Amino acid sequence: MASLPTEFSGVTVHTKANVYFDGNVVSHTVLFADKTKKTLGLIRPGSYYFGTGAAERMEIVAGECTVTQKDSQESKAYGAGTYFDVPANSGFTIAVKSGLCEYICSFLP
Repeated sequence: MASLPTEFSGVTVHTKANVYFDGNVVSHTVLFADKTKKTLGLIRPGSYYFGTGAAERMEIVAGECTVTQKDSQESKAYGAGTYFDVPANSGFTIAVKSGLCEYICSFLP
């Protein structure tokens, strides 16, 4: 698997945080010159459900999580350097047992 980026150049960052689940999931939006968008964030221990409008790729930068896709009974573990894709108009439950899980979420065409 390809290594994850350690920085992004030439971007605009929204300084207002996206805060979910009483501050247990926090991200910031990053806008690129080509009009693509990503969010960079962290997830504290717990289990959280997210619905998707657009398709997404969640890249795990640090920590570990377990993910269950909507309408699936199967959970899969992900660690630093791995990713999972979520279809548009779907959702997933992400669970973190301990520590922080850091991620990059890319919104796919």
